[in-house]
Amino acid sequence: MKEIKAILRPHALDRVMDALHQLPHFPGVTVSDCQGQGRGRGANRKFLPEEETIFFKKKCKLEIFCADAACDEIVGVIQKTAHTGNPGDGLIMVADLPRVVRIRTGEEQDNAV
Repeated sequence: MKEIKAILRPHALDRVMDALHQLPHFPGVTVSDCQGQGRGRGANRKFLPEEETIFFKKKCKLEIFCADAACDEIVGVIQKTAHTGNPGDGLIMVADLPRVVRIRTGEEQDNAV
């Protein structure tokens, strides 16, 4: 099992969700509004810790739990549809999940999602 987290620009959310829903085995998603700060505005995009450089941008966070076999396809769809080529497009993180349990049924791992 894998956990995919993606931080996106809010305007990319509809495109990403439309593309994810086209996948034959899309397991579902949790979407949260969030704020964040990237590398900053200094030379070479390095963070400058001064009061006037601290700002937050609105972002959306997707959380997806999926079977190992579906992970690469889901990551590829998110990356392709969220890409603008500009700084701030976001990040995709993938982590292994040793155990997933569906609360209602007690099903585990791939059967839980």
